[in-house]
Amino acid sequence: MNNITCECGHVNPEGTVLCESCGKPIQGNQHIDGNDNQKLLNMRYDGSARRSQTYNRTFIDKIWNFFSSVKVGVWLIVLTLIASAVGTIFPQEMYIPPNVDAATHYEDQYGLAGQIYYQLGFHNLFSSWWYMLLLAMIGISIVIASIDRFVPLYKTLRTQKPERHDLFLKKQRIFGKTESSSVDIEQVRKNLKQSRYKVTEQDGHILAEKNRFARWGPYVNHIGLIIFLLGTLLRFIPALYVDDFVWVREGETAVINGTEGQYYIKNKEFILETYDEDDERFQEALQNEGGLVPKTYQTNAVVYKRTDPIVVGGDPELEKIKEDQIKVNHPLKFGGFALYQASYQLNEFKEMTFKIHDKNNEDSSYGQFTVDLSEPKSEYQLDSGYRVVLDSYYPEYELKDGKPVSVSKYPKNPAFVFNVYPPGESEPEVSFVGIGANVDATGENDYKIGLINFDVRDVTGLTVRKDYTLPFIALGGAIFMIGVIQGMYWNHRRIWIKPKEKGVWIAGHTNKNWFALRREIDKVISETGIEAPNDQQEMKD
Repeated sequence: MNNITCECGHVNPEGTVLCESCGKPIQGNQHIDGNDNQKLLNMRYDGSARRSQTYNRTFIDKIWNFFSSVKVGVWLIVLTLIASAVGTIFPQEMYIPPNVDAATHYEDQYGLAGQIYYQLGFHNLFSSWWYMLLLAMIGISIVIASIDRFVPLYKTLRTQKPERHDLFLKKQRIFGKTESSSVDIEQVRKNLKQSRYKVTEQDGHILAEKNRFARWGPYVNHIGLIIFLLGTLLRFIPALYVDDFVWVREGETAVINGTEGQYYIKNKEFILETYDEDDERFQEALQNEGGLVPKTYQTNAVVYKRTDPIVVGGDPELEKIKEDQIKVNHPLKFGGFALYQASYQLNEFKEMTFKIHDKNNEDSSYGQFTVDLSEPKSEYQLDSGYRVVLDSYYPEYELKDGKPVSVSKYPKNPAFVFNVYPPGESEPEVSFVGIGANVDATGENDYKIGLINFDVRDVTGLTVRKDYTLPFIALGGAIFMIGVIQGMYWNHRRIWIKPKEKGVWIAGHTNKNWFALRREIDKVISETGIEAPNDQQEMKD
């Protein structure tokens, strides 16, 4: 790339707007004509050369320039916001009941729109690869845009000199001339220090500067955003973030999902308390609900840790590590995990007891058998010699298109197809048995299977959480707010004073709040013989 040599002898990189040494505007970059007629200087990034504005040859240059664009960053944020909004039209899959099939749930609940929503993958939008790609591109854009602007600005501000070119001063927004020999420069210097300016001198030229740190506010914001985005992306690493769900029946010990088989939970007892329907304070609320309203529900649980290596099909060796009550907003915590009381299911069928009797005589009996609805056996041998084979089992039976199906794996409305083999017979009789249903499949059966008893139990639903990403998210948010405060409540101010043969020139610049800068300059030059400078933008307006 071609370098630019200023009249002061300093060699500037291509793309420089203001000479890095004397501050003279580079012709063509600041659009100066031969008579020095021009608008006020463009002081963005102090006229330093930015990579994105200089190099555009290689593939890497083009990628850099694409992501350094503020417009690109804004569009990426807009697209992410639109995508996030789409993800809230219907509940995400993690928030629908865990015992239902997502493929049918969205269609059943929301019709065609729900089916399209599911088919397009919006039910898992926030964990989709393209949403992750959008977040990653926003992070890349923030990093590249920050580096593209921060590095040249930092270099320019670090090496700025008090002596500046006349044109640099004349084209500042705050500028004034004093043609008098009775100027008290010493008093000016004293006033600047009293106003907490850092004063630098060079051959009688003065540069007074304060609050330079305010210029770094936006970049501190960017650092906070990057850490925040990193924290959200880390949530897709199982070792750092788990958000799962587990159903545990009373008396049952089950592996805790999301713990890789290391932890188990036993549901000793589930307790549900409802508001007293005779209490006058709750009458209106109970009437609005149309039934009993839960007051509190809890699970008395024991958590175990597996002590032996995981072997497929082997029974685990468990060590008790904690026993506690799990209530709403009062989780049970262990090993970096937390179990939250989230749902429950009352009176789920546990066991059903049947008997075989004559088709036309319910008082007769050829034996009984009990089906464990969690782990039903495939065959039951009765003492009377009868044999029952479980042909089909529908935990939550429903008739769809004339065929029996199960809408979930949980025994809420169990139904069975039994094959009954009388003693010495090789051909079975087929019976369909369910709640309120007992069908002779062929119409020629001699025997019938009747339900004589059943047992129920309560089921608790627990959310499993582990979150090591919160420190990253909190740190990113804190750094972001520091950047907001840093850039909002302070502003970078500079004052240049240049001695002339008769009198002085004075110029000032700030990144915001010009009125405050003018007021401070008036205070600094008070009783020093220097005339108040003008705001050239106001004069032009």
